[in-house]
Amino acid sequence: MSTEHVSDQASAVSVPGVSAPGVLFLCIHNAGRSQMAAGFLRSLGKERVRVFSGGSEPADAVNAVAVDAMQEIGIDIADQRPQPWTMDVLDQVDVVVTMGCGDVCPVLPGKRYVDWPLTDPAGQGIELVRQVRDEIRANVEGLLGELGVEAAS
Repeated sequence: MSTEHVSDQASAVSVPGVSAPGVLFLCIHNAGRSQMAAGFLRSLGKERVRVFSGGSEPADAVNAVAVDAMQEIGIDIADQRPQPWTMDVLDQVDVVVTMGCGDVCPVLPGKRYVDWPLTDPAGQGIELVRQVRDEIRANVEGLLGELGVEAAS
């Protein structure tokens, strides 16, 4: 997905009665990168951020190696299930983070889009998945800073 045609500003869209920013993580299968990112944001952002994830072609299950890599650092994503993104969810978020979904990711005016070009952990061993996990963590921490949300310890 090209980010040239999307807004680089914070979204003007808000949900009535909700002050926490919403973030949607998108990748094709919603089984690895987006699930790890959502796990980090839930853990580090606590209730100060609303977290969503989805895919354009959801897998049947979350990548087991991604689950293991996250459990190594105390974040459990084993109970998560890949799901498709929906317009309802897209309407609720301020920031959409894409991770290798190319042109199949939705683009709506008024949303802030960020593309994280990350290696797909599908079919990869734990060493590479750990590297992707650590890159995602750094990206999530940076995103929290951009949102003005202090990361939980």
